[in-house]
Amino acid sequence: MAVHHDRSGRVDRRVHVDRRVRVQGRPVDAYPALSPEAERGSVRRVTVLGEEVLSRPCRQVTEFGTPELSALIDDMFLTMHVADGAGLAANQVGVDLRLFVYDCPDDQGIRHVGHLINPVLELPPPGNRQLVDEFEGCLSVPGATMAVSRTDRAVVRGFDKGGAPLTIEGTGYFARCLQHETDHLIGHTYLDRLSQRDRKDALRQMEDCREDVFARRAAKAAGLGR
Repeated sequence: MAVHHDRSGRVDRRVHVDRRVRVQGRPVDAYPALSPEAERGSVRRVTVLGEEVLSRPCRQVTEFGTPELSALIDDMFLTMHVADGAGLAANQVGVDLRLFVYDCPDDQGIRHVGHLINPVLELPPPGNRQLVDEFEGCLSVPGATMAVSRTDRAVVRGFDKGGAPLTIEGTGYFARCLQHETDHLIGHTYLDRLSQRDRKDALRQMEDCREDVFARRAAKAAGLGR
């Protein structure tokens, strides 16, 4: 999921407020701007809409605690950072596993950082569900933003890289991120939630902006020496 921009292209500063931090759902006193995972990681290429890996369900992770799984998570964190993302699913770096990472605020300015493996999304029941239309972007749909309807609360249950169970609750913008990333793992992007007209608009935006987006990512990676 891309950091939100308004229609003028300005970054919504709400998503950069960092008063408190929760790592893997637990509050911590302090946390670096660049996560330790990103510090260890390498930048991978972000897949783009139209690539087959983005349009099919991902496989369950069956082996936990492996060096390969840890390295993938580290790489995903750095790739997300370089691409100015708030969340990133494994198939967005070409790996069809049920895994995503996030570094995303909620509407109260709490920063949420972590990863989830084999996530299962739980939404409020229809009678107790509030839908919010808000602009949303995706790192695999570079440069496009469109309004998408999502619930204002979400719970995701899954596991960490060692196999320990996790329950992550989100509200506001973070709830949107959790829903966006779990969509990726079933082979969907936010464009699948749009009308045909809005989808065409998003594709036009991507065509107009993608090269500028790729250039910014390359420049940021070079600035980090990666």
